[in-house]
Amino acid sequence: MLSRAIEDGALLICPVAFAECSLGFASAAEARAKFESLGILYDAFSPECAYLAGQVFLRYRREGGPRKNLIPDFLIAAHASTQADRLAAIDRGYVRAYFPQLRLLTLTP
Repeated sequence: MLSRAIEDGALLICPVAFAECSLGFASAAEARAKFESLGILYDAFSPECAYLAGQVFLRYRREGGPRKNLIPDFLIAAHASTQADRLAAIDRGYVRAYFPQLRLLTLTP
């Protein structure tokens, strides 16, 4: 999926996804080098992204959303929404519900 997506434009990784995906590396530099070799660029959160994540998370909780989805999940989706044009993720329902304009990349057989 990602090899096809890179044909459409740059691939970005936000700080939360970087943390989640870098667990097996000996250092941040090693992880970053590997991601860059795959065409994936580290992209920090903008203030607009962080604000959107907080606002959407607040709405989610006010609407009775359980604590199983935490702010990092919303930061990842807000990053894609404000600083990219798509998100590679397995949607557990909240992404489409709270970020309906965000294009999701999903695995296809």
